Order: sequence, then structure tokens, then C-alpha cells
Amino acid sequence: MQRWLKFVKYLPSFGWQPYVFTPENPSFDIKDESLLNDVPAEAEVIKLPIWEPYRIFNWLNSHVSGGAKQNVSVDSIAPNKRTFFQRISGWIRANLFIPDPRIFWIRPSVNFLHDFLIERKITTIITTGPPHSMHLIGLRLKRKNPALHWIADFRDPWTEWGLWEKLGVGSWAMQRHKKLEQKVLNAADVVVSVTPHYIKRFEALSGRLAVLLTNGFDEDDFININYSKPKKFTIRHIGIVNEQRDPVPFMEAFQQLLTEHAEFKEHAIIEFVGEVYQPFKDYVHNRTSLHNHVRFTGNVSHQKVMECYGNTSLLLLILTGYRDPHGFFPGKLFEYIATGVPVLGIGPVAGDAATVLQQAGTGVMAESNDVAGIKTSLLKYFMEWKSNPNLIVTKGNVAAYSRKVITERLVSYLK
Repeated sequence: MQRWLKFVKYLPSFGWQPYVFTPENPSFDIKDESLLNDVPAEAEVIKLPIWEPYRIFNWLNSHVSGGAKQNVSVDSIAPNKRTFFQRISGWIRANLFIPDPRIFWIRPSVNFLHDFLIERKITTIITTGPPHSMHLIGLRLKRKNPALHWIADFRDPWTEWGLWEKLGVGSWAMQRHKKLEQKVLNAADVVVSVTPHYIKRFEALSGRLAVLLTNGFDEDDFININYSKPKKFTIRHIGIVNEQRDPVPFMEAFQQLLTEHAEFKEHAIIEFVGEVYQPFKDYVHNRTSLHNHVRFTGNVSHQKVMECYGNTSLLLLILTGYRDPHGFFPGKLFEYIATGVPVLGIGPVAGDAATVLQQAGTGVMAESNDVAGIKTSLLKYFMEWKSNPNLIVTKGNVAAYSRKVITERLVSYLK
């Protein structure tokens, strides 16, 4: 969402009129009304009702669980200790709703947009997925009007997504996914993705060149940040924690350091800002040595996240748990490096995220199984925090990741 909110924000400054087509009544887990402030006056937002099966799943789930309100998450995968119903619903999601539960929006969207594009004389469309049903809307529109210019943007892999196995996708369903993916890759005029590794994989799958447009940071978001040194050595992780983003390897090193270093124990705290899955909360709860050092804040607005950046000693990036962690960097990485606050990443030291950190000069990466290396980095940043009267902020080489700069690159392909 952030990716295309920011593209839409800056497209008018390059002479392009953005139209945003979106569901009128979508099911989703996180909502932040403050981000509406970034929608430019030039953008026309068109909404069409969508029917999604999540309400049925949640109604069934509440009855199976004895009336308890336990919603089936829309966009995340249930933890390892799933109920029988959650396993069944995950299997249905992977094997019957192909490519995803938004498939029921495809036909009405195509019917509406075909006429709308002709009426408004719109000659270029961009689809972004997941959900990959959006690409099937683009595919059908392209078939109806071959002269239409179509950019397909993949924020994540499709058939090579790392969680298909956990959902229990079968061979028939995977073959169906692969056929649909191939049709999209063949028919789109431009294929776009967000990391160098994803670009290589989409090029291998399609036999054609793909375009790298990374995520980034919006300079406007950082104009009014007030930096101040926190009273405690405050480590913060911003964003979702789940089985794809598993902080346990980092926590093992952190816990050892609490035992070994008295000053570190006195001053160090970790705050997880965002949605955290229950198994990790249980992990912290079951270790009394962590109780006074770990905080769970829950979801906050993007504006509040900006405030958090200004009062943080060390930002934590977790890549542990991804299928291809060497080829992945989350969108928040670019906000991290834009803050100038030191970043400690846990993941491959030779991966795409490590390259971004190294080029920006704002952080380091440590392997998840390198407990000694994690502890060494933590102590280094702790001692710098202790000896410096002000918050340490390093403005690195990050201009290439400005949302406006990346939008200009997008415009070159629109032209």
C-alpha cells in the first residue's frame, strides 16, 4: 500500500494523471486513516464493491471455537500451532481460491474498467500484486484491448512465494498458479519487481527482461522528525512479527548479553511496534529474564512510527524465517536507512538487504546463527550510545531510494 500511495502522490509532479481503482468494502487487518493525507488532489479514486469469503470463514471459525471471536487473518499465515479449522481454511485458500480469495472481484472489475478506460481515454494501466488476482484483471483487459499498455508490478513472488508449502498447496493447484503466472508474465508490456533477486527469478520464469523499482522512503515524512537520545538504550523493531520474521535468534543473543553484561542489563530494552504473533509473545512470557526488557506496542499510525524513529538507539531488521532471505528486503528497510539511526539486521551478510545497508553506510548485518557476532554488534552500538550525549544519527547515501526519484524511474517506463 505504501509503495503505490507514494507513486500516486508523486506522479502528478511528472505530468501524469493517476486513477486509483480499489475495493469499496475490503477485508483487511490494519487501517491508518492518516495516510489519506498523502493522496494528491489530482488523483481520482474509483471504488467498486468486492465480495470476499473471509466473513464466512470468520463466522464458521467462531462457531467451531465455541463462539469465541477468532478471526481468520486476511493477509498473514497462522502460526505453527493452528487449529484444525485454520489448517482446513488455509488449504482451501491455497487450493480452491486460485490465485487468491480476491478472485470474485475480477469479472466485475473487468466489466467496469473496460468501458471506463475507453470513456476516459486511458491508455496505460498498472496492476500490483499480491493479491495476484489484480494481475488477472490486467490480463483480461489487455486481451479485450491489445493496444492497452500494461505494467505488472510484483511486490512479492507468485509461484515462488515462500509460504505455499505451509498453506498445503497441492500439485494441481500449483500447476494452475504457474499457468496463470506465465500468462501474466507473457502478456504484460513491462514486468516490475522490488528486489534484485526477485528480478532474476522473474526473468528466469519469463525469459524476458524485468525492471527493478525498489521500495523507498518519502522525504516529506522525515522533515519534522525530532531526534533525542532516549534515557534507555532502546532497540526497536517496526512492523509485523510472524513466522516469516522470527526474532528468536536475535533474542537468544540479547538474553545472553543481559546475563553477561551488567550495564547492558541495566539500560537495554527492546520494543516491538506492530502486530506480533502469539508464539513469540509466549516465548518472551516464558523467560522471566526478558520481562523487564521487552515491550509490545501494537499497531500505531505511520505518523507515530516517525516519532518512534526519532527516539530510538538502534533499529532492528529481522530476515530470519524467509525462504529466500538473501534476496529480500522489506519496505521498512528504506525508512530505516533514511532515519540515520543505526540499523542491525539479522540475516544473510551477502544478501540484497546487506548490500543496501552497506551502500547506505547506516548499519550492519549479522547471520542469524552468529550469536557472537550479534552480541559484538549490540555491545558496539550500546557503548556508542553510552558515550555519546546525543542520539547518533548518520545521514548515509540514500538519495537513490527517495520515493520521488523512484517515481521518476517509473515515469520513464510509462513514457
